[in-house]
Amino acid sequence: MADHTYSITELVGSSTVSVDDAIKGAIARAARTLHNLDWFEVTNIRGHIENNEVNHFQVTLKVGFRVDDPD
Repeated sequence: MADHTYSITELVGSSTVSVDDAIKGAIARAARTLHNLDWFEVTNIRGHIENNEVNHFQVTLKVGFRVDDPD
C-alpha cells in the first residue's frame, strides 16, 4: 500500500428524511467538486423539532480526501 497524504474538510448535510440521507447527500455534493474521497467521520448530529416531531436532521462530518501526488 502506498503512503498517502490527506486533506480534511468539514461538511454539514441536512435532510428531512433521515441521518443516513443527510450523510449521503453531503458526500454526494462534495464529490461534485472534490476527488479522491476516502473516508468520513460523523462529529455531530442534531435535529429540528416541529409540533413535537422530528422535522429535520443535520449531520456534521469530516471528509478525508487524498491529496494528488505531484507529477
